[in-house]
Amino acid sequence: MNLQGLIVCRNLLDEEIFGGAIDEFEIAARLIERAERLGLSGNLYRAYLIYLLAHEPNLISTTLEAQGGKIGESLREIFKHDVEILLPILRGEVWSDLKILNLYKPTVANKTFFELTRRLDNLRTADEIADAFIEHYKNFGYGDIATYRAFRWDNGLVGVRHFETIRLDDLIGYAHQKELLTGNTTAFVDGKPANNVLLVGARGTGKSSGVKALVNEYYAQGLRLVQITKPQLKALPDIMEALRKFLSKRFIIFLDDLSFEESEAEYKYLKSAIEGGVESRPENVLIYATSNRRHLIRETWRDRSEEHDELYRDDSTNETISLSDRFGLIIHYYAPTQAEYLEIIRSMLKRRGIELDAETLRIEGLRWEMSHSGRNGRTAQQFVNYYLGQR
Repeated sequence: MNLQGLIVCRNLLDEEIFGGAIDEFEIAARLIERAERLGLSGNLYRAYLIYLLAHEPNLISTTLEAQGGKIGESLREIFKHDVEILLPILRGEVWSDLKILNLYKPTVANKTFFELTRRLDNLRTADEIADAFIEHYKNFGYGDIATYRAFRWDNGLVGVRHFETIRLDDLIGYAHQKELLTGNTTAFVDGKPANNVLLVGARGTGKSSGVKALVNEYYAQGLRLVQITKPQLKALPDIMEALRKFLSKRFIIFLDDLSFEESEAEYKYLKSAIEGGVESRPENVLIYATSNRRHLIRETWRDRSEEHDELYRDDSTNETISLSDRFGLIIHYYAPTQAEYLEIIRSMLKRRGIELDAETLRIEGLRWEMSHSGRNGRTAQQFVNYYLGQR
């Protein structure tokens, strides 16, 4: 095929598979390698072209990101022109003499990619297919932003390949806390005003799991998670600037198990990033943090003593609580009662097809609690793992 007429998708000409610079056996070898590495299936010419259009940056996808999901009518028409040229491949009308390339089944299929190809299966015109890609860019982005749900920071965004698949329905109890968390996050992904969130309370109550579950719930609406560590708080301006480039996406910067000693100054970087810095926080970024400490900064009785040697004691107190006050929504998690703890165990076992009578559940569950770290969701999960492992 002659693809020289492409305008905004000219990066495809750099791909030798479509450029015609190599013979059919070299093309076959490269297509099969990519199919196995990327999880592509079906007609590999079509599958690989769809992957490149969805994953590699082009003027359409980068403009949508930079303009928060908006694109000019002229640019849309130029994109449809390119899709018209690519239409025979996108319809699956370009076949290989090597039949295996036309109905390929990879060892491990790419589920996210499969959803896009299945949607395109029912579209025939260039207008329909172009609009489908534009909608895909709006919802998922391109490149790693489209591929991964969660990221870590290493002088740039690095995708987390094996992110937890937990959903909100997997978290038992804490209905009010989940309602507050989802309400704030729904407003955020809908582009409405929303608050930074501090989840605080007893250990093992599902604070971190709740935040991770949000990303799985709202991934299709453009929500992504970026987890950073306390020493990386100094890099918050750089992280914010990197996320500002993806305006059609929403990002939660996640700080897990956060607390500070009085001598640690990193909390001042966080204060500035949330509110009060010279550069405003991007509208597509919120900060969610979990902690066992209500005020995040360690306090002692000496701090509240009248004998404290600081001249203005109230100033010291205000400094201690000023960080947590900058989180607009503070959600409290309390240790479950005995009945709630046993109900968590019962529900977890029931999902595995196991139902214990009430007395056995009470005896075994409480025995486990007394020999471990008390009543909480983590202890309940550990008991369930132990019980299932002994069957």
